[in-house]
Amino acid sequence: MAFLWAEANLRPVLLTMAEARARVMAVRAMNDAVFELIGDAEPYDGLMSIAMDGAGRVSMMQANTARMNELSANAAQLVQRNLDALVPKGIPVPLGAALGPRLLAGIGPSVTVRASSVGAVSTEFVSEFTSAGINQTRHRIFLTITSSIRLVIPTGAKVITVYAQMPVAESIIVGEVPKSFIEIAGAASGVLP
Repeated sequence: MAFLWAEANLRPVLLTMAEARARVMAVRAMNDAVFELIGDAEPYDGLMSIAMDGAGRVSMMQANTARMNELSANAAQLVQRNLDALVPKGIPVPLGAALGPRLLAGIGPSVTVRASSVGAVSTEFVSEFTSAGINQTRHRIFLTITSSIRLVIPTGAKVITVYAQMPVAESIIVGEVPKSFIEIAGAASGVLP
């Protein structure tokens, strides 16, 4: 009877609490890996090449695909290494938190929820262009990392997917200043010379 009670009441609470802690651990592992790999900042020109026309305007932007692939593969390896180092320790969850009353939430013996990384870590670069002024465009490059972690307690298991997106480079592209500028209800238009 006690086992059935534990199965019905403790399992969802333990898995939910372990999931929250596992997500924090995984995001920290991802952030640490990217910071270790890139350091303070990846130079924008290491990831993107910008070609200018005769008038000094941006005519083409080209990604340095080889460098991006190298960063992506190295980031995936470092994230996997960081997760493998964190996960075997397990995730301690205070038993008082699983029993219900908020008064007991942080006390009592801990139940260690086992965790293991599942499958490969995947990485992807995402590029974003946003307006940064009348004649300026901000170009940001993000590294998106996704990994899966399996949480195991004696009464069940759950696989969670953790996603993080970190900026790795940013640049402002300055265009030609228009002679006049009109903005009506969020829609803007300019007239160039």
